[in-house]
Amino acid sequence: MGPEEKLNTTFVRPARFYLSGFTNIPHVKYYYVFLCFVYILTVLGNGFLMLVIYLVEALHTPKYMIVFNLALADLCGSTALIPKLLDSFLFNRRYIVYEACLSYMFFVLLFGGLQSWTLVTMAFDRLIAICFPLRYHSIVTNQVIGVMLMFSWAFITGALTCLVKLIDRLSFCGSLVVTSFFCDHPLVYHLACNDNSMNILMSYIGLFAIICIPPILIALTYVCISVALKRIASGGERLRAFKTCSYHLILVAIFFLPILCNSIISLSSSIHPNARIINNSLTLTIPAMLNPIVYALKTEEVLNSTKKIFKRKKINKARKKVMKCLSMT
Repeated sequence: MGPEEKLNTTFVRPARFYLSGFTNIPHVKYYYVFLCFVYILTVLGNGFLMLVIYLVEALHTPKYMIVFNLALADLCGSTALIPKLLDSFLFNRRYIVYEACLSYMFFVLLFGGLQSWTLVTMAFDRLIAICFPLRYHSIVTNQVIGVMLMFSWAFITGALTCLVKLIDRLSFCGSLVVTSFFCDHPLVYHLACNDNSMNILMSYIGLFAIICIPPILIALTYVCISVALKRIASGGERLRAFKTCSYHLILVAIFFLPILCNSIISLSSSIHPNARIINNSLTLTIPAMLNPIVYALKTEEVLNSTKKIFKRKKINKARKKVMKCLSMT
């Protein structure tokens, strides 16, 4: 067997990769402290929103099942990314074991994909609510939304399992430095010294499935919604109908605009690694922090439900005090 054939049949797996992160930026630790602050707000905001939805029975509706799923994806996505990022760069532990690198890649991409497709499910809910209002409760049920969300989880998990497992067929016999803040899929497979054409193909398919198809589907639903709104004679009714979509449109803009801008900048020019890291890190962390703020502070149902929870707590406290006084007498 010749040396070339030997190289083709032997896979060289590294023990670990090195995450390079930022290079030559003074006071970069302040940026990591900022990300820590973002993570704390993300956990508090999404945790609070999930708790309100769980405690208030009036919010156990298909619409809020979707909001709960988005909050869960936001919370898990930030948890998959930020603590490890802080551990790597704030405490200078930049080496990451090969298997841990693949797990890191999988979970960051998984929850990013779930955020994307949850917004599509939310668009479906708004489409039926405005275009078929009389049939809304018969079409959009807890079971239907549950199946849609479960399908998203199963499909994205399966696709990303294939994507990450394909890394295992690569040999790494050169540089092991990943020029990013996490094990970014393209940056890892580009380090391989054997044929990575299948990885490139899967990368494009994944990019198309997570970043391109969802905004196209959302745009199509809003075309249908716009046509339906034009048929409504009253301007007041139009405004009320549009208001029910406004929160969803804000969430879509918060999530997709940074990703699309980041992709266009990366394709159109040779972006500096430091600028790419800042763009990517903010794109993956800021939407998860802002989403619960949009829903908790702007949605009347959530605000009213929050007030009810606090009122209930005050009543329970008052009742306990009265019972204590009575028992003492």
